[in-house]
Amino acid sequence: MCTLTVIKRNVHGEETWRYCGEPLHREPNRVVLEARFNREDIDIHGMPLCNGDRFVETYYSDRWYNVFEVHAHDDDHLRGWYCNITRPAIIAEKVICYDDLALDLLIFPDGRQIVLDIEEFAALDIPEVQRASAWDALKSLQAHFKARQGGTN
Repeated sequence: MCTLTVIKRNVHGEETWRYCGEPLHREPNRVVLEARFNREDIDIHGMPLCNGDRFVETYYSDRWYNVFEVHAHDDDHLRGWYCNITRPAIIAEKVICYDDLALDLLIFPDGRQIVLDIEEFAALDIPEVQRASAWDALKSLQAHFKARQGGTN
């Protein structure tokens, strides 16, 4: 049974990925859910994302990002955080949709940060006000995680 469906869309609002999650916490502008990574194993700059890894995902309807806390499927150790720069999420009772804007931030438990897909983001045909909001969101996430230096989400 799928309690909550997450729909990732591209910058044009076209669906690119769909999966199920279980809500853990709801507030008026935020939902925290648990989901399992359901794609083939990949390695992103030294952070493995493996089929079955546990993701604790936080979506906001008033912020230009979401945050995925990644835990290994075998022993649940924290791998780090994967943050997507997005338009604010559309949060409904049983569905969350977000438009991915390509720009991502990877944070390791030791506090290291890597910004991903800058060139892809730069090539997007989006209004300048949205581009500025995306850069502001990235800066906010970087500052948040730098202040916490390896803390938990």
